[in-house]
Amino acid sequence: MLARKQLFPAGLGLAALATATFLALPLIAIYTRVPIGRLVDQLGSRVVVDALVVSVKTTVIAQLLILLFGTPTAYLLATRRFRGRSLAITLIELPLVLPPAVAGIGLLAAFGRVGMLGGALTFLGWQVPFTQAAVVLAVAFVASPLYVRQAIASFEAVDPTLVDASRTLGAGEARTFARIVLPLAAAGLAAGTALAFARGLGEFGATIMFAGSLQGRTQTLPLAIYAEFDSNFDTALAIGGLLVAVSAVLLLSLKLGFRWKRSDSTSASRFAPSA
Repeated sequence: MLARKQLFPAGLGLAALATATFLALPLIAIYTRVPIGRLVDQLGSRVVVDALVVSVKTTVIAQLLILLFGTPTAYLLATRRFRGRSLAITLIELPLVLPPAVAGIGLLAAFGRVGMLGGALTFLGWQVPFTQAAVVLAVAFVASPLYVRQAIASFEAVDPTLVDASRTLGAGEARTFARIVLPLAAAGLAAGTALAFARGLGEFGATIMFAGSLQGRTQTLPLAIYAEFDSNFDTALAIGGLLVAVSAVLLLSLKLGFRWKRSDSTSASRFAPSA
């Protein structure tokens, strides 16, 4: 009887062990396939430096655009109820489940020379495909849903009585948003920003179709991995290790930030004066 009771916990443990091993093994293999010193040396190659500069530049610009347009969009969807709201949220979430090739071909069909907006852009003297602008658009397209979804949830979690109190005391909607809503939703917005940044940094499919892989111009770190895969596998491993490290740092920063936020809130409530 005791043995039968132990079967279920043992099964849970085995499943968890298999899952952890399966997820960790490829990541560990990146660092064990080649000595760490050699991996670090490969990071100084011209290909890696060029790809790193392009990746950081385009991802930062894309992230700024996501914050600039995604934050008010998320606040509107979180605080307003209107016909078509569910459709709008679905449209925002759709890039998350689209195949990368479809995202790339869609961007090309919209902004390419013979695309939907191609004639207007050419008339204005703007060439989008196979430029860094194309990389920015590709990164923003695939990464923005992660931020907007998280931002909607963060704004919805803000206590509406605090917002109402601010409006009752005479603050306008814009001031209430800046002074009340944004600080209260800051932790969630930071989480969405980090997730979107990590997703943008690792974007591959839409970028290679819409922007190509031109070293020093449009070749990002994931594209450099693909380019170096056959010619210099050590360099490809080094770039992979760099991306793993950056992603791990982002995730750990998020966890530590949320832990600090919870402990700070607990301390504030514990030592706050009673009514």
